[in-house]
Amino acid sequence: MTEPLSENTADVIVVGAGPAGSTTAYHLAKSGLDVLLLEKTEFPREKVCGDGLTPRAVKQLVAMGIDISEEAGWLRNKGLRIIGGGTRLQLDWPDLASFPDYGLVRKRDDFDEQLARQAQKAGARLFERCNVGAPIVDERTGRITGVHAKLGEEKREVTFHAPLVVAADGNSTRLSLAMGLHRREDRPMGVAVRTYFTSPRHEDDYLESWLELWDRRGPQDRLLPGYGWIFGMGDGTSNVGLGVLNTSDSFKELDWREVLKAWCASMPEDWGYTPENMTGPIRGAALPMAFNRQPHYTRGLLLVGDAGGLVNPFNGEGIAYAMESGQIAADVIVQAHARATPSGRELALQRYPRVLKDTYGGYYTLGRAFVKLIGNPKVMQIAAQRGLTHPLLMKFTLKLLANLTDPTGGDAMDRIINGLSKVAPKA
Repeated sequence: MTEPLSENTADVIVVGAGPAGSTTAYHLAKSGLDVLLLEKTEFPREKVCGDGLTPRAVKQLVAMGIDISEEAGWLRNKGLRIIGGGTRLQLDWPDLASFPDYGLVRKRDDFDEQLARQAQKAGARLFERCNVGAPIVDERTGRITGVHAKLGEEKREVTFHAPLVVAADGNSTRLSLAMGLHRREDRPMGVAVRTYFTSPRHEDDYLESWLELWDRRGPQDRLLPGYGWIFGMGDGTSNVGLGVLNTSDSFKELDWREVLKAWCASMPEDWGYTPENMTGPIRGAALPMAFNRQPHYTRGLLLVGDAGGLVNPFNGEGIAYAMESGQIAADVIVQAHARATPSGRELALQRYPRVLKDTYGGYYTLGRAFVKLIGNPKVMQIAAQRGLTHPLLMKFTLKLLANLTDPTGGDAMDRIINGLSKVAPKA
């Protein structure tokens, strides 16, 4: 590992120790770079999430050497149960060479800490309660060379220095904004709201997705543009929530916490999704989708995870893409670090946005088209009613929505999805 010049100087600064930041820091540290990982809160800490992990995320956890056994507190799931149009369909995760055939469930307050501690074990230097403020910018070049921060309970002012900074500070990404990178308004945004209930359904071994989200509170039932989920946590509770898109007229006018309460009230009573069984408040968070902040690299700053809008527009999944982008960013940085000249390093770093676009660009473009379609509740209703009666079509849809295909040597469905992603514009 490169020896730090001082406690506050490193090869790379990573701002934010969520899944994106911790994964980036882990892979950088494993490759021998000196990494500062700066987290504004203190672990354990809560995050709004469905807590369900698809096989894509499982693959990343395995790559980080994390113990994902049931003895270590992970609950495995076999696939996705889809409910809609009067139909209930249970689909197992596909058998693929590239991804495991199971998903996992883990609460985010514990999940994020596990990743951060794994990065620490690899050699990353973690500072908790470190609130990063303005970037330090070289006036001659316009490049970021570090960050100002307030540290600890006493909010001591400190500066950290590194030739490269990774913004892993989530949807609000103050660091990106300070560097002039604003959100693209032509990209979809989602909102997730969720809570926990004590429930007999806590050991369900399928993630459950409700494709029709009805608001039955008024004189007339309304179909809303989004989906509901129920994930058993294995600890006596269920995570119950909604994922909603901003592409509809009802997005701003509705109180989604109230919609969630009403939706839960429509569930069978013996499931226990009642106010007296709620174990915590209803919380909400934004889902920045489909590269809604670009460029992903500029002037020494790389964006990973939610900061770069890497949430999958098909299904609202963010953790897998946060971790994957972290691994990709780390790989690019390691290669750049080994270059002998500043121009060589810059050339290597410019590759990062291109790799992201090659990896996800076409698929996210398809996802944006999908989001526009299902923003119309009538389309969603027809899709649920007609599509769910065709198991083969739904198997294809599961692969498409969860982005689970083998890139080479897959079946006909894999080849169709991969082909569509290749020909779609990589915007």
